[in-house]
Amino acid sequence: MNITVIGAGYVGLVTGTCFAEMGNRVTCVDTDGRKIAGLLEGKLPIYEPGLEPLVRTNSAEGRLRFTTSLAEAMTDSSVYFIAVGTPPDEDGSADLQHVLAAAREIGRNLSDYAIVVDKSTVPVGTAEKVQAVIEEELVRRGMAIPFDVVSNPEFLKEGAAVEDFMRPDRIVIGTESLRAREILHSLYADFSRNHDRILFMGVRDAEMTKYAANAMLATKISFMNEIAGFCDSMGVDVEKVRIGIGSDSRIGFSFIYPGCGYGGSCFPKDVKALIRMAEEHELEPLVLHSVHRRNERQKQVLFEKIVERFGSDLSGMTFGMWGLAFKPGTDDMREAPSVVLLNQLIGAGARVRAYDPECSGSARSELPRSWFEAGLLHLTRHQYEALDGVDAMVLVTEWKPFRHPDFRAMKEIMKYPAIFDGRNQYDPEKLRNEGFEYVGIGRGKIQDAGRAMRDATIGRGGDVVRIPLAASGSPVQ
Repeated sequence: MNITVIGAGYVGLVTGTCFAEMGNRVTCVDTDGRKIAGLLEGKLPIYEPGLEPLVRTNSAEGRLRFTTSLAEAMTDSSVYFIAVGTPPDEDGSADLQHVLAAAREIGRNLSDYAIVVDKSTVPVGTAEKVQAVIEEELVRRGMAIPFDVVSNPEFLKEGAAVEDFMRPDRIVIGTESLRAREILHSLYADFSRNHDRILFMGVRDAEMTKYAANAMLATKISFMNEIAGFCDSMGVDVEKVRIGIGSDSRIGFSFIYPGCGYGGSCFPKDVKALIRMAEEHELEPLVLHSVHRRNERQKQVLFEKIVERFGSDLSGMTFGMWGLAFKPGTDDMREAPSVVLLNQLIGAGARVRAYDPECSGSARSELPRSWFEAGLLHLTRHQYEALDGVDAMVLVTEWKPFRHPDFRAMKEIMKYPAIFDGRNQYDPEKLRNEGFEYVGIGRGKIQDAGRAMRDATIGRGGDVVRIPLAASGSPVQ
């Protein structure tokens, strides 16, 4: 099948490459000339595990092409996937200008029956707008060419997008056209050979399914983060609670890990867009408002714990940060908790040494240049280099290399062995036995005033801060 994918960003590049891997001929179109030039040289604009070798192989074998000209790509295609960005507008609604611009160009160049597929995450009713724009262009040309507009939302997790596309949980296709249904069923058949994972429904049903799925996952995260706050105040370990409720098959373990907030290009944007959709229909989205507020609040928690420990003036202090991406397996820093924390730490007078396996490039392009020029933020090439001489380490992103680090080496190179664990990766008792001061998310506050006390010191510029330690050498929180 000949396919055109409009948009060579995250969704478009994964979609086009995976279709090509299955033997289809795919042309990816993007208006960004530099991005297309890079792709023609085998340079990907994003980091996604497993994607680069597939792009190189399918490009070399002629199944995957890249161009800036949609008119050129449309000469022999019959299926057009619109996979352009839908960034949030000022009011939180999805900005459809790129979607409708793609639809308008399709209408200007359409010459035979085609299926236009909305792959981008778009509000309910967008397919009708796309249809209207294409029809408007056809009328302007004096042409009567049949076409169908279909909703086929993506359900790709950053860091596992190739696997998700090649072995999907489900393939949602919204269409009322029998012709489009048969063609798309044929296109997706190879992705659901074990059993049919293709779910056909109405166009509006499919558009809502995408938003509802992301909002549900965001709700689980925000709920568990709120419970973690309760646990912190009540001397409860949220990890025990998580296991206790996750063992209930009605709840399960997915997306109930407490942390320092969700980020990325999907959950924050889609929750806000769904809120806006509700308000446009004079509905009050009480749960969604709470989910969003809880997440914005959760991104403040790590800094609050640091201030509770060291005070609000962090001048002269240096913090080591592990992780900048909003989640492991990606170089995406959009809406990342790390960005919020960096602003807070540097704003309070601290310096930061940060390490992320994939985010050095995106960090330098997205974070203020003044931070680097003034030496307020230093990106290191190794995770332990980020801890050299620091007053505390903060874990923000749970990359695999961070899961079982060399704690003895860490203790030797850190000025003071304090860990603020934003993802609850570590065992508090183990770290305390190793001589670390440990602060997690919802791990409960240890209160044991009966321990024998002695003093440790932390250097903060020229000052000395006294920290009470138990006889074992483990700090008392």
